[in-house]
Amino acid sequence: MTVYFINPPFKWEYGKFSRESRSPAVAKSGVLYYPLWLIYAAAYAEKSGFDVKFLDAPAKRYDFEKSLEIVGSELKSVIKDADGLNVIETKHISTEHDGVDQVHEEIETNHCLFVVETSTPSIESDADFCKKLKEKYPKAFVYMVGTHPTATAEETLSNYPWVDGVARREYDFTISKLAKLIEGYYKNCSSGAANIDKDVIGDEDSTSENTASGLDTTLASLPGISYRSKFEGIIKHNPDAEYITDLDEIPLASDFIKRHLDYKDYFFAAAEYPEIQIFTGRGCPCRCNFCVYPQTMHGHGYRLRSPQNVVNEFRYIAENFPDVKEIVIEDDTFTINRKRVTEICELLIETGLNKRFKWLCNARVNTLDLDTMKLMKKAGCRLVIPGIESGTQEILDNIKKGTTIKEIREYIKNTKKAGLLVHACYMVGNQGETRETMQKTLELALELNTDTAQFFPLIPYPGTEAYDWNKARGYIKSGYTEYCKEDGTHNCVLNLPGISGEEMVKFCDDARKKYYLRPGYILHRLWTGLKDPNDLKRSLKAFGQFKKYLFKK
Repeated sequence: MTVYFINPPFKWEYGKFSRESRSPAVAKSGVLYYPLWLIYAAAYAEKSGFDVKFLDAPAKRYDFEKSLEIVGSELKSVIKDADGLNVIETKHISTEHDGVDQVHEEIETNHCLFVVETSTPSIESDADFCKKLKEKYPKAFVYMVGTHPTATAEETLSNYPWVDGVARREYDFTISKLAKLIEGYYKNCSSGAANIDKDVIGDEDSTSENTASGLDTTLASLPGISYRSKFEGIIKHNPDAEYITDLDEIPLASDFIKRHLDYKDYFFAAAEYPEIQIFTGRGCPCRCNFCVYPQTMHGHGYRLRSPQNVVNEFRYIAENFPDVKEIVIEDDTFTINRKRVTEICELLIETGLNKRFKWLCNARVNTLDLDTMKLMKKAGCRLVIPGIESGTQEILDNIKKGTTIKEIREYIKNTKKAGLLVHACYMVGNQGETRETMQKTLELALELNTDTAQFFPLIPYPGTEAYDWNKARGYIKSGYTEYCKEDGTHNCVLNLPGISGEEMVKFCDDARKKYYLRPGYILHRLWTGLKDPNDLKRSLKAFGQFKKYLFKK
């Protein structure tokens, strides 16, 4: 059976839409995240024995037409699966056009599962793409995945009746189990696969209620999905699937990337290019009210790959990607478990991998001491990314950040002692925000003077506490399509009492200019670049993308 994983096109006219970023958009710095959730699920589907196809349309800036052409071309090459079931039927259809008989091919896909990544800003476009898949392959199953349909499964399936279902939360195991159920159901039907399709998929000519009912019964046994009942015509939500506890069971993302993607298509502004992104753990025990992944995808329990498994992937990357300069650890907070961080660092030093390339990670301000930072530096860590968010303690408390201004200052002081670079994240528009608190955030950023910094308005996504809080008070009046501007860059959908969304966007634009155009900062970056030519190349590449926004009036 074929399982086709698709990161669909969106805003290709303007750039590469980074759908799996925690804040999906066409990034001003040119950032494009690897579609890691899709990659891990696809790698596990391969491990489970399925024929896997993969398309990352944003990486190549493909439009709908090109993407559908590629899908058709790849599916056309699939004739039978290992068990001899027909996967593709190619019919030669004779039609008349302008009085001339013409023959063309109509491809019908039986026993194929499309898994389509989605996001809040792109959901309507993603749904349109799913509709085109369903129109072209009416007998295939089309399932959506990602943060948005997880949070809005009922709404999503109600709004887009051509979508067969949603695989909620982390879906590595769920998709493979779903494919196995569908495949097994067809095989076990005594009437034969060729005749079953009409009944199961719901052709207009279908009269068999028993077959559709049987498929519903099969799907009802699978936790983690919401689906459209073929028999009853209603939307059903199965209980959540349990979170994956043994992450070592999932194949290496880098191995899948090696075989299916071009790693040079991806760019992370804080990392040296080219880079590879991986998860070493999933979940975050912290309760920040705005953070979308823990609240929609992988929960608040931090589940870990073993230190040896992580180092094995470092070794695989070293052996198979000779020009990769940096590994980006995408865990929400890699440094929560300090003992494990120490074990990984010691293994990297012991194997000499610390001298092969650098790495960076998300690192919360109250999770590291100076000694651990020094060990990380020795093990090859170049940069850490803390979410500082606000310069006001009241705001930090309101958003349940669980950190203090004192801890922030101590953390930055220690990073400088340890020789670690810092990319700091700041956010305005939080609960209790005023013009005065926004200004204090900028003042703290200038005081801390980290190597790089980002400033954005809060973007509350469905499924988060921040979204519910703002929605209940009428502060979010925009639709999903307004989460991005026409050019795909971030938009502000919030309008707080006394502070409009436009004002918050302007504040962030001005903050970037004040931060990055300081003469002292520019000299510091040049000095850093002279000491590390790779860092200079990274900075120039990011600046080349960012300058049109930085100098925009």
